[in-house]
Amino acid sequence: MSVETVVGREFIINFDGSRCIHSRNCVLDRPDVFVPNVKGEWIHPDRANSDAMAQLAHNCPSGAIRYVRVDGTAGETAPIVNAVRVRESGPLAFHAPLKIDGVEEGFRATLCRCGQSKKKPFCDGSHTAAGFAATGEPETQESQLLEARNGDLNIKSSRNGPLLVSGNLEVVSGTGRTTNRVTKTALCRCGHSANKPYCDGSHSGVGFIG
Repeated sequence: MSVETVVGREFIINFDGSRCIHSRNCVLDRPDVFVPNVKGEWIHPDRANSDAMAQLAHNCPSGAIRYVRVDGTAGETAPIVNAVRVRESGPLAFHAPLKIDGVEEGFRATLCRCGQSKKKPFCDGSHTAAGFAATGEPETQESQLLEARNGDLNIKSSRNGPLLVSGNLEVVSGTGRTTNRVTKTALCRCGHSANKPYCDGSHSGVGFIG
């Protein structure tokens, strides 16, 4: 699916359907702005004020919704704290200045951890059909406070292996609990690790390809 662009009085909205994981934050928060299951135009940025429209985009975990302000003023900025949220039986939701496999990908992305996505490393919702089950509440690990909590985050999809992450990052549970603080880690993307969300080498035994 190509990126849909809708130009409003204050915002240009870019919607990338290939990134959408149907978290439904947009259609639940403002069903007048994002109107699903209709023919023709379904995004109406002029129905919300500028602050509300920006917040709708910021609440999109996958980065499918991005915006540019028509007047040229600054848009979304990097978070103060880089985080990856472990979604219950779902993807890894990153919020940081992201470079994924060498490409700058904005500040938000949801990456596959079930191993079934057709759009690796991005989530495409395949975890639902696959019946993937994994906790969103990993055990808290002892970790030291990071000297810095922000900055660039680099993510590399290793060949047939885990996501290799470098940069300041806090691993956060689905209920908002910080479970770990790292500057380098390997996160499972085959779906078989016994130590999710971290890699334990299971990808080799199951013949993961990706």
